[in-house]
Amino acid sequence: MSPEHLQAVGGEFMGGTSCPRLIGASGHPKTLFDSSMLRGRTTIGRRFDLVSHDFAHEPVLLDEVLALLQPAPGALVVDATVGGAGHAEAILERIGPGGRLLGLDRDDEALAAASRRLAGFGERVRLVRASFGDLGAVLAAEAITNVDAALFDLGVSSRQIDAPERGFRFSEDAGAETLLDMRMDRRQSRTAADLLAHAPVTELERIFREYGELPGAARLARAIVERRAHAPLRTSADLVALVREARVGGGRKHHPATLVFQALRIAVNDELAALDAGLDAAIDALRPGGRLAVIAYHSLEDRRVKRWMRAAERGCVCPPRTPVCICGRKPRLRAVVRRAVTPGEDEVRHNPRARSARLRVAERIEADQ
Repeated sequence: MSPEHLQAVGGEFMGGTSCPRLIGASGHPKTLFDSSMLRGRTTIGRRFDLVSHDFAHEPVLLDEVLALLQPAPGALVVDATVGGAGHAEAILERIGPGGRLLGLDRDDEALAAASRRLAGFGERVRLVRASFGDLGAVLAAEAITNVDAALFDLGVSSRQIDAPERGFRFSEDAGAETLLDMRMDRRQSRTAADLLAHAPVTELERIFREYGELPGAARLARAIVERRAHAPLRTSADLVALVREARVGGGRKHHPATLVFQALRIAVNDELAALDAGLDAAIDALRPGGRLAVIAYHSLEDRRVKRWMRAAERGCVCPPRTPVCICGRKPRLRAVVRRAVTPGEDEVRHNPRARSARLRVAERIEADQ
């Protein structure tokens, strides 16, 4: 992949140019993304209206992230999911005038908000429109070989959830007007509605079973295929009604459609494959002593992060009874905290959407330690 690079303000940043450009798939400049965007006047394919599309960001577990990630003055930090830049702003304040931050996000509205929020940090900030799954390609394009810390906040932002046009929500009051979109990156062609319209029944069952851990996955998949033969599923209200008719997702404290929408979002955005690739790129780039922090919001993601970190701690993958290691793999991480860190009562009271957050932190070690 050749990521599309966005520079929030003019000036060089580790190989960047003094003229910020948006590079398309052909490799040719398409349009500017610079400080005038902060006034809502330039576009990436459309106008950024930063007033009507406020992308406020309430950073989750902020104090815990800063305490455990330990961003030091002069550090180079990657925020792989910059979003509205709540974490990024606090990190930049910690790393001082000599520190720099590389922020990634595939959501154009998030990048617009981040550029506005971080404008005061000038050339210390570089923003790139890319998935965290493309972190390795982004680092290579920026000629960055080592970083001091990396943060992944895997949650969907409040702005994305609350905007009906993004298609992530299924509230009763907006369901009829919420198209089944769910794309994090709206340059991507396939939406949730497309997936529901064309995926075979076996693929739909796999998605709901693996990504939603949904009881009744096969029953819902069959119901979708039967329904689309007569009328397409276009809105979240259509899908919620079908979930109820199929009688899946019941008996939980959350809405019956919660796991269904989670599964579709993961599938549409290929989130788990991107997570694997992003974590691998982060560990490759971290200097010894550098730290990696990951905030997950549901058990599927958190288990995946936990297992990945433990595998990197263990190193060797030889069968248990092998007398001498023959795989040659060495431990690359050590856990900074053994158990996931969760929000306190005060934070959950202030920000209820933080209640499911789980923070895990690990430190890069020398390969021969």
